[in-house]
Amino acid sequence: MSRFLFVVPPLAGHVNPVVGVAAELVARGHRVAWACADPDLVAGLAGPAAGEVYACGPAPRGERPADLRGPEALKFLWEWYLLPLAETMAPGVRAAVGAFRPDVVVADQQAFAGALVAERLGVPWATSATTSAEFTDPLAGLPRVREWLAERLAALRAAIGDPAGTADPRFSPRLVLAFSTPELAGGGPHEGVRWVGPSIAARPAVSGFPWEWLDGGRATVLVTLGTANTDVGGRFLDVCREVLRERDRVQGVVVDPGGTLGPPGDDKDVLITPWVPQLALLERVGRGAGALVCHAGHNSVCEALWHGIPLVVAPIRDDQPVVAGQVVDAGAGRRVRFGRTGARQLGAALDAVLHEPGYRAAAARIGTVFRAAGGSSAAASHLVDLAGEFG
Repeated sequence: MSRFLFVVPPLAGHVNPVVGVAAELVARGHRVAWACADPDLVAGLAGPAAGEVYACGPAPRGERPADLRGPEALKFLWEWYLLPLAETMAPGVRAAVGAFRPDVVVADQQAFAGALVAERLGVPWATSATTSAEFTDPLAGLPRVREWLAERLAALRAAIGDPAGTADPRFSPRLVLAFSTPELAGGGPHEGVRWVGPSIAARPAVSGFPWEWLDGGRATVLVTLGTANTDVGGRFLDVCREVLRERDRVQGVVVDPGGTLGPPGDDKDVLITPWVPQLALLERVGRGAGALVCHAGHNSVCEALWHGIPLVVAPIRDDQPVVAGQVVDAGAGRRVRFGRTGARQLGAALDAVLHEPGYRAAAARIGTVFRAAGGSSAAASHLVDLAGEFG
């Protein structure tokens, strides 16, 4: 039996991919624990696989300006959230390592405290790469941002890691679990990368979604911008509603957690809802030759492609433009401009992915590769092998 400590940021999109890995390890008789700034989030998403959950926080608070895009948005993300998160998590991660005594620390690629604290304490660590954006060098062509980031990471290592260490905390020199495949993400120059594909695991059942509203005779289009973009999505969601109402034999489910579209009302073509059981709904969308319109969040993209669903992607910020480019390069979807697209442009993109067979064929091909990659089972095996090297 080995012990694995998962260090994750308090973001559902970074916890969900490793929930299945943790459950697989537990099923094989290993011990699992978590370190996170929001223990309730982990407990709710991981369920029985949670084990001990150590509090490491609090997470930074504050509002990011909604109009930030490009390099400025990336720099703000690091300055405002990722680097302060590492500093605030570090004491709790050290305490968790001391209490749980893991054989391996599994550090999310954006939870730098996991990698740096493990490095300082001499514990083997693996990287959980829940987005594929870092494998394409998102800072290519931005030398000043790259230099600034290197300086900040060096200062962070001096504060919470091993000052003599040299490994990039985003890439373990021993094992990087990439929850994608080269067929979507491209190769990548980093040694030790294991392309395990998406970790698609069952999630706790939640009642209340109106399944009876769906018409099995029409293609379903799901529209979602994730949980972190409620502040900027109103105009885009309104355009999506207009486009969906204009199309015959198509029904739309629009996720609007912020209530920006007003009360749902009685609409036979478009269901406005604050939440959806996304995995279960995507399975239904895939069976009915539907599509996904989204912000190119990595989890949403991979979950759609797992079910062979083509996409219309409208990236907003962070890693989303990179992931959107991967979707387009793979032939599995069309890209539109989030801030400027109108009904005509969005409608043309949606019609293309719904009716031109090449997009669905590419999505199905990637889905087949995803399933063959092994997912949570393959990731768990790699972690067990790493623990065995030091056992």
